[in-house]
Amino acid sequence: MDAFFASVELLRYPQLRDLPVVIGGGRHNPNHPLQRAWAGRLHEIPLEQFPRLRSYAGRGVITTATYPARQFGVGSAMGLMKAARLCPDAILLPGDFERYRDFSRRFKAVITGIAPVMENRGIDEVYIDFTEVPDGQADGGRVLAERIQRGILQETGLTCSVGVAPNKLLAKMASEFNKPNGISIVQDSDLQPLIWPLPCRKIKGIGPKSGARLEQLGIHTIGELAACDPLWLMQQFGKSYGHWLHASAWGRDDSTVVTHSEPVSVSRETTFARDLHAVHDKAELGEIFTRLSQQVAADLQRKGYVARTFGIKLRYTDFRIATRDQTVDHYTADAAEIRRHAGQCLKRVDLTRHFRLLGVRASNLLPLAEWEADPTAGLAQDDGMTLSLF
Repeated sequence: MDAFFASVELLRYPQLRDLPVVIGGGRHNPNHPLQRAWAGRLHEIPLEQFPRLRSYAGRGVITTATYPARQFGVGSAMGLMKAARLCPDAILLPGDFERYRDFSRRFKAVITGIAPVMENRGIDEVYIDFTEVPDGQADGGRVLAERIQRGILQETGLTCSVGVAPNKLLAKMASEFNKPNGISIVQDSDLQPLIWPLPCRKIKGIGPKSGARLEQLGIHTIGELAACDPLWLMQQFGKSYGHWLHASAWGRDDSTVVTHSEPVSVSRETTFARDLHAVHDKAELGEIFTRLSQQVAADLQRKGYVARTFGIKLRYTDFRIATRDQTVDHYTADAAEIRRHAGQCLKRVDLTRHFRLLGVRASNLLPLAEWEADPTAGLAQDDGMTLSLF
């Protein structure tokens, strides 16, 4: 989906279209004075009444930004304070994640109605295997891609960009070629002219550290990576990853479209506007901890799971992270229980120091239906605790 969160907000505030808009810094509040004053007429809110990025002060990060904002170098995961220096006149909107999830369900329903073999890759992205879709191969897949785009636009009012390729690796790269609202088709014969000139980081799976290491070795483009001796890459990066790097540079990917996968864990975390201390800010931290536990419980219930391992995550002011987990003798998705068990983990971390982030996590999941059929299911695993500090 094209700038998904921002695009959903532009449906609510069409007067902001073609303007630099950034999503982040808080959550949508329908009781905010601006929302109440213009209830039912949000599309009429004058531009001067929207908050500007220059007035933001805090540690929030950008969730997404409109394409006009991206022209200033503003992008997802960037700190809002840094973004304010790049584009101070950008309009800052809080996120409305319930609304985004609703639009996500709607656009995915359109896709599965056309091409049912779909892999869910998060709130705004999917992979589709359309090998068996009637007429799916017409015009190299373009006819199907256009049909999907029209269906999503009619149902949601939103646009998407589609990459068509023989495998997931190339399709992911192709989807970025012609944004927004574009269709890009990459065949095997397009590897050298279209893929090899790209930076290595364009390959999904090459992160900042691997990208920097490749740069140090004088490998800047995918074509240069493809020209490397695979044995040499294995010596530099290890047998498995080195082999994968070489195969990816040649556009090889045999991974399938996975239509169903079980979640490993459910977590919620928040970065504070200021550093907090367990003693001096006990009441505020207690409220945050309760809210996070309630959110984890609601996520478990919405997804249809129970859990029996619970934990916490702290990020201190020096950015060191501490995590603790505890496995209990029964499954639950109850908010009060999650808070209690996660609270036990807090007793095993250093609380004498200020910290900037707190998170709550539930893992060791079991589908609710299985647990209701047999409350002892999955309890043969050993109980225990794990911890880490890095």
